[in-house]
Amino acid sequence: MSPARPVHGVTLPAAGVRQQPQHFAARGAALVALRRAWSDLRSGRAHVRTRIGEFSNRLAGMTWVSDLLVGGSLATGDYMLGVIDLDLVALADSPVDADRLSVITALDRELDQGPGAGIELGCIYVEASRLLDLDALHPTWTHGSLVHRALSRIARAELVRCGVTVFGRRPLDVLPPMSDDEVREAARVELTGYWAWAVRHPLMSLDPALADLSLTSMARGRHTERTGELLIKTRAVEEVDAPAWLIDQIRGRRHGQGVTSPRVRTAVIAWQDARRTVARARRTPR
Repeated sequence: MSPARPVHGVTLPAAGVRQQPQHFAARGAALVALRRAWSDLRSGRAHVRTRIGEFSNRLAGMTWVSDLLVGGSLATGDYMLGVIDLDLVALADSPVDADRLSVITALDRELDQGPGAGIELGCIYVEASRLLDLDALHPTWTHGSLVHRALSRIARAELVRCGVTVFGRRPLDVLPPMSDDEVREAARVELTGYWAWAVRHPLMSLDPALADLSLTSMARGRHTERTGELLIKTRAVEEVDAPAWLIDQIRGRRHGQGVTSPRVRTAVIAWQDARRTVARARRTPR
């Protein structure tokens, strides 16, 4: 694996390019460049780096934003354009008041409709003094609207285990490290919180995107509860508790293929899987 590469101030994992022997330096450099360009073309990373660069430049101009961090699939090198949302965390050195909310709402809406079009660029704006409060709600731009959410334990685990700094401090400079037991607990809380609520609303699984999300999230939750380690979405597909035909179709969608699954049958499989997984998580000793 080649070293991480800074682009527009963003250092992201490279996409599996091998180092070349010294005596093949000239030819090797060309091959590396070609492989990187092809990988960027396939995953949309070049486009994403540019968009994050534009977003970070705008945020950096706001004197009250001290840090911008990236978590989730983009930080682990597992991001695929048009398939996964971007998970950004902006730290504010003072409260995000009504005036600031209007500014970031206008910025996020502008990027969604302009430079960020086609990228689900979401960002949670956290007042630094409230960062360690696990239950505090923070303004969050997601899917074209502003809501208030907590910075979840799993999101914190992703930041401290694999997070990337766009500008400001490293994730481990602002968040405490998390042991395997703490990461296990984060997974349990995720399963018995949001996903327990989702199980009580089975019709949600009729949304094909939510059904896929549920199946991969259950696989990731089980893995993390068992091992204390985070699991990237691409690997989680292989651990989905579903028939082989559905796993193949989820894998295809994950790679941007226009594959569809039987809506009702998939919804039932996803809901039953979530119900089983949530029930097991509830029985897990804290």
